[in-house]
Amino acid sequence: MEGPNQRIELTLDAIDERLDRALTAAVPELSRMQWQRLIREGLVTVDGERARPSYRIQGGETLVALVPEVVEASVQPEDIALDVRYEDSDLIVVNKPAGMVVHPSLGHDGGTLVNALLAHCPDLGGVGGERRPGIVHRLDKDTSGLIIAAKHDQALWYLQNQFKQRTVTKRYLALVNGALQPPEALIDAPIGRDPRSRQKMAVVATTRGDARPAQTAYRALTYTSDYTYAECHPHTGRKHQIRVHLAYIGFPVVGDHTYGRRKDPLGLKRHFLHAAEITFRRPADDAELHITSELPAELQAVLDGLT
Repeated sequence: MEGPNQRIELTLDAIDERLDRALTAAVPELSRMQWQRLIREGLVTVDGERARPSYRIQGGETLVALVPEVVEASVQPEDIALDVRYEDSDLIVVNKPAGMVVHPSLGHDGGTLVNALLAHCPDLGGVGGERRPGIVHRLDKDTSGLIIAAKHDQALWYLQNQFKQRTVTKRYLALVNGALQPPEALIDAPIGRDPRSRQKMAVVATTRGDARPAQTAYRALTYTSDYTYAECHPHTGRKHQIRVHLAYIGFPVVGDHTYGRRKDPLGLKRHFLHAAEITFRRPADDAELHITSELPAELQAVLDGLT
């Protein structure tokens, strides 16, 4: 979404949803306030007509948005507290909270993990690119848990190569809607851009040009009357992979308004997905590192309240 007045066209399937809310869900790179401003300035049309932010989507309308150019600026260090779970001269492993964006993007120029890392590790700025210095892999904004950043290019290459070779193991904890069946399985389904919404991912046909192999293993841990607490082990690293795969088999992650249910009776302000464990080899001596992160308090409270 760069360049002067980039054109975004999509068809929303939301029913009886406010225009500004629907656009924020479909294109989360922009905040709801930013979408409201674009709508009021006439840069968003519904079936060719201007509309108000409060317009109710009926489903099937064609929306066109003209997003003005965003001028790239140098990423600045910000004194943001980090929950560091491991650190040496080559890398740092941070326990990222839900709500924190990993790297600056449209609508998120500050307050990101990268801003915080640049303050914590001043030499990180030249590693791997200005907008994503040192970032080895990614976590969605509302996914909490462990993420690795490299402190120099050699370490970045060493760690990224492990991800490419699929020797890094990751364990996520998720709460899903419904009684997960079968209790244990491997979801092997390619992922690409959702043809109905360019900002979403979906399971797509292997013949699609952007289809990439994706595998997620899962195992149910506990069942309640309406939910299943499960662990997930992604074998690949596609965007939104776990969320897309679980929704694809009919058991979306609780609180995931993009791929799951619009309304969550549990009242979560995030989705219930946490990167709890990661195992990889340390650049310095090839020794295996196993880092863990406990379930955040807000997720543990939801889990404790289920019967």
